[in-house]
Amino acid sequence: MIRLSRLVKTYGEGANRVEALKGIDLYIAPGEFVSIMGPSGSGKSTLLNLVSALDTPTTGEISIDGHEISSMSDDALTLFRRRKIGLIFQFFNLLPTLSALDNVLLPLMLEGKINHKDRQHAREILSEVGLAQRAEHKMHQLSGGEMQRVAIARALILDPRLLLADEPTGNLDSATGQTVLKLLRALCERHKTTVVMVTHDHNAARMGDRIVTLKDGLLVSDEPCASHAHR
Repeated sequence: MIRLSRLVKTYGEGANRVEALKGIDLYIAPGEFVSIMGPSGSGKSTLLNLVSALDTPTTGEISIDGHEISSMSDDALTLFRRRKIGLIFQFFNLLPTLSALDNVLLPLMLEGKINHKDRQHAREILSEVGLAQRAEHKMHQLSGGEMQRVAIARALILDPRLLLADEPTGNLDSATGQTVLKLLRALCERHKTTVVMVTHDHNAARMGDRIVTLKDGLLVSDEPCASHAHR
């Protein structure tokens, strides 16, 4: 599903040059749930930005679902990201003036096509994340956990093969965060969606099949999670 080969990312020049990633090699199989950990400055966010096609590598290759994205044009990357990758952010990135349903439909609005079937599909996804009764609610009427579930539903509306989550429990209390993590795990297993999650939380990371740890731009460990070693 995801193959990173000799991935390098640098910022700045001369004395200000920073090497954020230093030759990362990593393979993530289809349907796998991988947690990425590491201290601040380790390269976690840089790695996620590259895999999500929000940034491009300095050198190296990124292959996702058989597509070599590191050589795509900006326009091609935008379309690839919109149609193939679901993104979940720590701060939700929902539009407060829209209902939960319309926030979920937003990626389809960007495609310029909304019909009754799309709305029905969005309602089905909201039901799947436990928000069937909240479809018409605005964001100020929802709790933090509910807003994160809306964000997950939005990420799923185009049935992406890959779901990328950046600190999805960072703004949630521990109980709500655990609920969101269990939901991500269930979605991964039900839809065979590949999930890559960046987190600082060791308990959250253990929800995955593997924990990949970065330090100073290097991949320093790649270990299976005991709780999911049977998969």
